[in-house]
Amino acid sequence: MEAAEAAETARSVVEQHHRRPAQDHTTEAEEAAETIREAFEEERVLERVQHAREEHFRKLAGILIATLAALLAITTHGHEHANRHIITGNIEAADAYAFFQAKNIRQTSNLLAADDLQSLLEVTTPPEETRAAIQQRIDRYRATAARYESEPETGEGKQELLARAVRFVDDLHHAEAQSPNFVYSLALFQIGIVVASVAVIMLSRTMLIAAAGLGALATLLMLNGYFLVV
Repeated sequence: MEAAEAAETARSVVEQHHRRPAQDHTTEAEEAAETIREAFEEERVLERVQHAREEHFRKLAGILIATLAALLAITTHGHEHANRHIITGNIEAADAYAFFQAKNIRQTSNLLAADDLQSLLEVTTPPEETRAAIQQRIDRYRATAARYESEPETGEGKQELLARAVRFVDDLHHAEAQSPNFVYSLALFQIGIVVASVAVIMLSRTMLIAAAGLGALATLLMLNGYFLVV
């Protein structure tokens, strides 16, 4: 009986000995699986974070591109407005000066005619009736010459025409000063949009910052084009 109990005890010890390695292997496999699962989860978290950063970057780039495009449109309007004033200013100033010159020639002709008739009266002794008729013509010539000098009612006297021509020239010079600012601003806005678009493709923060810098400089030139601060 005691021998049988001893044999049973030995068998139990042997079985426990054989079972222990299997349990150890199972534990190691579970630990390895857990490690792999944790690594996979960390990778997924990193991917989500990276994706969120890329989306945020693209949104910022999109906002920058849209802003540059809007400012480009505003600059284009200013540039067209300045060019239109340059063209019309040239035409209007030339017309005003031509009208001034025509008035000056006609005024001079009337004054010369009046002087000739006045000389005629001084060197001759025409009858009283003829003298009165000649004097009326002299007065009429001089009145016409005076009207050519200044005619505020119509704004077509020499003084009014000269003032108008000077105003047209000032507007022309103002538009000519505006135009280069708009030209350089347009070029910088267009380059900035291209750089920002490339930055989206390459996910380059440096290029996006460069595009923003170009946009800032272009904006300053645009504002100077409108207000001529410098």
